[in-house]
Amino acid sequence: MERVWGGKRLSTYGKSLPNGIPIGELWELVDREDVQSVVHSGPLRGKTLNTLWQKERAKIFGSRFVNFASSRFPLLFKLLDAHSRLSVQVHPPERIAAFLNGQPKTEMWYFLDADPGAKVYAGLKKGTTKKQFEELLTSGHVEEVLHEIPVQVGGSIFIPSGRVHAIGEHNVIVEIQQNSDTTFRVYDWNRLGLDGCPRQLHIHESLASIDFEDFEPRIQPPGQDLVADCNFFRVRFIKFSEPFAARDAEEFSIYTVVMGRVRCGGEEFPVGHFFLVPAELHATMIQPVNGEAAVLQTTLPTS
Repeated sequence: MERVWGGKRLSTYGKSLPNGIPIGELWELVDREDVQSVVHSGPLRGKTLNTLWQKERAKIFGSRFVNFASSRFPLLFKLLDAHSRLSVQVHPPERIAAFLNGQPKTEMWYFLDADPGAKVYAGLKKGTTKKQFEELLTSGHVEEVLHEIPVQVGGSIFIPSGRVHAIGEHNVIVEIQQNSDTTFRVYDWNRLGLDGCPRQLHIHESLASIDFEDFEPRIQPPGQDLVADCNFFRVRFIKFSEPFAARDAEEFSIYTVVMGRVRCGGEEFPVGHFFLVPAELHATMIQPVNGEAAVLQTTLPTS
């Protein structure tokens, strides 16, 4: 995905990027009407993620999901290259998303890489009121009330819908989120878009969506076993030097390599690569290729 704030850094993870185009996002596992992941090898070669979700759900994902209400796979996985800082934005909460012609979106960020001094903005400084926010937004100084947090590689942060946020420059992030593409930009640092014009803002929608009682959330430090656990996804950090079972239940898991190189199902995966272990694969192991490795394991919650 071409983005005004993107760069070329994702090529260092073995990704093929077009020349001369700032790439901000790679949608690594996606089931959207206009964008689809496609199986690239094996007996299911050529099938889309949506086809697997619609027609092979029990076999690929697990019998628990046969009656799952969503007609599309409910998660979206991305790699982000924030060469420049992103807009100040918010995703609408479920209670009002439909009224704003959008979809709710809760997400989490895992900091795969970051330059010294890198930071993000998440939530508001303590005591900030909606009135103060609006006044500073009008004067072009809304940054003064955004909660600024230094970034540490291997750290993570949960971004529920309603949390105002922005990613600072020089961050590479694994983003795991609800399957939604609704973002309301409230401020964009007076930046011009790729077309040379100011980027569209969504002031009304943003002010309706922002949780003005969301003050100073923290980044979770590296090495925590449970990275995120909410109604939409569960993400664990697993560091290992010996093979381990890829499945701890009779259902799928999606893995993201965040350190080293791993082998699973006859394939090798380096840092920044994603793979899905189907429910039907019994006794499948994940092995480190050389020394230690680490992955994020994403599953759907049980309730």
